[in-house]
Amino acid sequence: MSVEPITIKNLTIEEAAAELARLAREIAHHDALYHGKDQPEISDAEYDALKRRNDAIEARFPELIREDSPSRHVGAAPSVTFAPVVHARPMLSLDNTFSQEDVQDFVASVYRFLGRLPDQSIAFTAEPKIDGLSMSIRYENGKLVTAATRGDGTTGENVTANIRTIKEIPNELPKGAPAVVEVRGEVYMAKSDFLALNKQMEAEGKQTYVNPRNTAAGSLRQLDAKVTASRKLKFFAYAWGEMSEMPSDTQFGMVQKFKEWGFPINPLMKRLNSVADILAHYDEIGLLRPDLDYDIDGVVYKVDSLELQQRLGFRSRSPRWATAHKFPAEQAFTTVEKIEIQVGRTGALTPVARLTPITVGGVVVTNATLHNEDYIKGLGNSGEPIREDEHDIRIGDTVIVQRAGDVIPQVLDVVMEKRPADAVPYEFPKKCPVCGSHAVRERNEKTGKLDSVTRCTGGFVCRAQATEHLKHFVSRNAFDIEGLGSKQIDFFFESEDSALKIRTAPEIFTLERRQRDSLTKLENIEGFGKVSVGKLFAAINERREIALHRFIYALGIRHVGETTAKLLARSYGTYEAFATAMKEAASLSGDAWDGLNAIEGIGEIVARAIVEFYKEPRNVEVITALLAELNDGTPLPAEQVAASGSPVAGKTVVFTGSLEKFTRDEAKARAESLGAKVAGSVSKKTDYVVAGPGAGSKLDKARELGVQTMDEDEWLALIGG
Repeated sequence: MSVEPITIKNLTIEEAAAELARLAREIAHHDALYHGKDQPEISDAEYDALKRRNDAIEARFPELIREDSPSRHVGAAPSVTFAPVVHARPMLSLDNTFSQEDVQDFVASVYRFLGRLPDQSIAFTAEPKIDGLSMSIRYENGKLVTAATRGDGTTGENVTANIRTIKEIPNELPKGAPAVVEVRGEVYMAKSDFLALNKQMEAEGKQTYVNPRNTAAGSLRQLDAKVTASRKLKFFAYAWGEMSEMPSDTQFGMVQKFKEWGFPINPLMKRLNSVADILAHYDEIGLLRPDLDYDIDGVVYKVDSLELQQRLGFRSRSPRWATAHKFPAEQAFTTVEKIEIQVGRTGALTPVARLTPITVGGVVVTNATLHNEDYIKGLGNSGEPIREDEHDIRIGDTVIVQRAGDVIPQVLDVVMEKRPADAVPYEFPKKCPVCGSHAVRERNEKTGKLDSVTRCTGGFVCRAQATEHLKHFVSRNAFDIEGLGSKQIDFFFESEDSALKIRTAPEIFTLERRQRDSLTKLENIEGFGKVSVGKLFAAINERREIALHRFIYALGIRHVGETTAKLLARSYGTYEAFATAMKEAASLSGDAWDGLNAIEGIGEIVARAIVEFYKEPRNVEVITALLAELNDGTPLPAEQVAASGSPVAGKTVVFTGSLEKFTRDEAKARAESLGAKVAGSVSKKTDYVVAGPGAGSKLDKARELGVQTMDEDEWLALIGG
C-alpha cells in the first residue's frame, strides 16, 4: 500500500509552536530516563523520530526555536551519585538523517557551505553507530587520569574507577603520545555477553535485563567497580576531546592512531568520496547488522579533513561536518477507538486518535495526533490528497501507525478492507468542547485561503485557553515558578475564593498578599501545607526579577518562541524600548515597523502578531499590572552578546550581493561568533552593510540612510581576517 505521510509544510505556525513545546517536554523527559537513569521508555527509533520532528519544524519555523529546544541541548544533567567532571571540550551529539535524500542533502550542504562544487573531492569517513554509552577518557603524560560520561554535554559523571576495569581501555599510552589526550568513544556490552548474563540471572532466579545498551550503562554506573568488572564491558574509540597536539590531520588518521595506542576501533570504518559509495557502505553495514556481536542503530558520516571540519564548525549542539544515518523505524496496525479534541493555549482544536494499545518499536502506543479537520478527511494543507484514494479516518478503522518520521506517533493510512460497515465520517466540532464558544477556521486576508486550524473564539472565556496561558507563563523557560505545576494552576483557576483564585498572571504575584488578610489559608488545604506554601511564595518572589527575554516569552504572544523572544530582547535592550517600538509599529509602517521586520528571524507574520498583541487593550492592561509586581517595575535589561576585543560586537550587519571571499553561511557564522547581529534587511539601526558584486536595493537603501558600507576585503580587515 502506498502511504504519503503528512509533511512539515502542512503545519501552520500555531501548530508548529504547540508541537515544539510538546516535543521539548517529551524529549527532555526521555533524555533524563535514557542518559541519567538508563531506563528508557521508548526505542531509539522512536526517540530519533521525536528529534527529527523537532528539527524539521525548527528548520521551517526558525523564529519558533525554543530555549529548551532539543536542538540546543545534549543528553541530560549528570547524576549526583558520581562527582561531576567538566569536559574540556563539549561532547556534542550528531544530527540524524533517515533517507538517501537526507544523506545527499548533507553532502551537498558541506560543499555549499564551503563554496565548492560537488566534485567528489571531499572525503568522508563512514562507520557503524554503536548503541552504547558515550565516554571521554583523559590521559595526562601518558597516564589515564579521568573518565567521564557525556552527561549534559558540558558536565559528565566521573566513572574513572569503573572504566579502569574495562580490559580494552589502556591505563597508559605508549611513548610519543601527546601530553594531553582525550579519547572518546562508546562503551557497550556484546550481545553474546548480554545473553550469557541474562542466562546467569535467570538461573539465579533474578530479574533479567532488557537490552545490552541499558545494561552497559547501568553496569558502568555501579558504585562497586567489582560489579562493573564482572560485566565484561567493551569499548570502541572514534573521536577525541582536548589534545595538546594533533598526531594526524584527518579523521581517519586520528582513529588509526588510536589503534596504534591500543584502543579498539571499528573494523567497518571506511573512507569514501561519493554519495553512491557512502550509501552502498550503509547498505552493506545494514546487511551485516544481524550478525554483529554489538548493537548498532545507524552509520555515522564525517568529513575526513580536520581543516575542513574546523571551517564547517558547529551549530548549537552538533557539528556541521557529521551526521548519523539511522536505520528505519517500525510500523504496526491498530484500531481507532475514538477521536477526542484537545484545546490549546491559542485556542487551536487538535484531534487526537485514541487507539487500541499496540507495541511499535518496543513501546506501547495508545494515541496519535490527527492534526486538524483536513487531515482526518485525507487532505493536505493545499487540499491535495495525502492518503491513497483520499481515505478519511473514522472511529473503528484499522490504521497503520508509525512512531518515526514526520509525525510521532503518526497514523499513516487506513486499511479499507477492515473498515466496519457502520463506520461514518467524523464530524469535526463547530463549537469548542470546553467552553461551547464557536469554533472557526480563520481566512488568510492575503491569500483568501482557510487556515488548517480550527480555533475556539472564546479567548479568556475559554477555561482551556486561560489555564494553558497560565501554565505557559510559569513554565521552565518563562517565569519558571517552582510549585506552580499544571495541577496547582487548575486548582487556583477553578477556585471561587478571592483569596485563592488566579485567573491572570499578575494575580500570581498578589496571592501572598491576599492570603495574609484571608480566613481561607492555603496551608490548610489538602495538597499544600505550611512548608510547601512557604516555598511557593518564595519561588514567586524570586521571579519579581526576571530576564527580559523570559518576560517576553512568558506573555504568550502567538508565534513568539524562546528564540524569537531572545532576538527581541537583544535587539531592543530594555522592555521600555521594546514596548514603545511595538506601539509605534501599530500602523504596520514607519521606522519602528521596518526595524522589527529587519531583525534576522522575524518575518512579517511574527511581526504582525506581536504588534496586534500590543494593540489589544486587555493585553496592555495585564502587562501593566504585571510590571507593577516586578522589582523596579520592569524586567532586567538584556545582556548584549559581545566577543572580547571584537570591533563588531553588538553591531548590526547586513550581507548583500554575491559574496566571493566566503559563503553567506560562513559570513553569518563568523559575524555572530564575534558578537555581531546579522539582519536580513537594512534599517536605521543597521551599522554595516557588506556588499558583494551584484548588490542592489539593500546597498541603495544603506546609502540613502547613511549606513556605512564596505566590500568583503574591508569587512575582513575590520574583523581581523
